[in-house]
Amino acid sequence: MAGQMSGLLDRLLHRRSLRRWGEAADAAPGTDLDGLRGMRARARALRRNLDRVIHEAEHRLALPVIGSNIIRKPLGTDWAWRPELWKGTIPVPGFASVPGKAPIYEGATVFHDCRRSELTVRQIRNTREADIAPFGFRMDVFRFDGSFLSLVVDLPEDAARGLKQQHVIRMDVIVEMEKPLEIFARLNIKHGPNIEQIVRELPLNEEEVMVEFDLAYSKINEKRVEKLWVDLIFEGPEMNQIILRDVTFSRRPRAEL
Repeated sequence: MAGQMSGLLDRLLHRRSLRRWGEAADAAPGTDLDGLRGMRARARALRRNLDRVIHEAEHRLALPVIGSNIIRKPLGTDWAWRPELWKGTIPVPGFASVPGKAPIYEGATVFHDCRRSELTVRQIRNTREADIAPFGFRMDVFRFDGSFLSLVVDLPEDAARGLKQQHVIRMDVIVEMEKPLEIFARLNIKHGPNIEQIVRELPLNEEEVMVEFDLAYSKINEKRVEKLWVDLIFEGPEMNQIILRDVTFSRRPRAEL
């Protein structure tokens, strides 16, 4: 009840203020100069705060909504997913001197074999008009004396449920970097004691950066599929900044030939 009364009073005060400033605007042409100076000072003080509210509101309302799960899905998609790292706020947004095996968040782990780590990672807020994902993931690599750097993303149980050899798994990526490098995606499918691996290179020079893993060419045992994960492997990452603005996965049955 108190909240309703407060809301009602706020609306009444807002209407009264609008009416008062409307009347002041109408009266301004006939107001003497001393009175006009006073009106201008009060209006400018009010405008400063109004501009602050408008600026913050327009900035935040223009950002992708936190938790948004809008995903571009190919025709026939029966499963689609965006990892939480790109979807919602993580408890620890950044790490410096990242160790050789560093869980960033549940289901996302950075691996490398550097003797001395000069790698920092951070979840960042996406702000571009083209961005759909609320967050991005940034890696700043300085001196790099290791042989590999990878980001491992565990796919949820839904990805494995009902998986068939007739499925195509697609990964879409929006990536930025300071200087060119090669990025490979390796799909891993655990079925029983075996692990099937399919490797694709991301076409970074194309407008649409995506790879597809056609399971028709795999040897998976459909009845024993347990788990899927993807390794994103970065070749020659030294002295580079890599930003993964978005990473999404989808699954669809392949077209019958």
